[in-house]
Amino acid sequence: MSDTDRLLLDAMLGKLATYLRMCGYDAAYVLDAREGGREEATPPPQDDPNDDEILQWARESGRTVFTRDVDLAGRAADAVLLSSRDLREQLREVREAGYDLSLADPPVRCGACNGELRAVDPEESLPQYAPDPAETDCWRCRACGQVFWQGSHWDDVAATLAEI
Repeated sequence: MSDTDRLLLDAMLGKLATYLRMCGYDAAYVLDAREGGREEATPPPQDDPNDDEILQWARESGRTVFTRDVDLAGRAADAVLLSSRDLREQLREVREAGYDLSLADPPVRCGACNGELRAVDPEESLPQYAPDPAETDCWRCRACGQVFWQGSHWDDVAATLAEI
């Protein structure tokens, strides 16, 4: 992965977007636009963006389109066409396309919204569901405020990535 890998995943690849974010990729997801997660200048679509809107978004933001849509991939300047609906198979296809699927350590992207993470200060107050930051390294999303740590979900994703 390089600092310039900017990805745009279409509506069929939401779970894959989370995994790619956990691997450190700047992985925008087209349906994040509905929740205000779209950072580019063009106004977000009202619902699920159409192919022209996705292509414009990718072009304006310098992103590689990830899709299962043959027509969309064919029209994009830079695209990765995936054939499987299964997450593990999609991850294999992504790896075969030359993308590193190692978890970013420390985490750098929010799995929920793709925002950048920042380390939590050990004295910082966190929600009750989060571990004590004095005992466990934690990160907070600069965009949505969600708190992350390397717990059981991290371990599950690591195990899935190790299987492929």
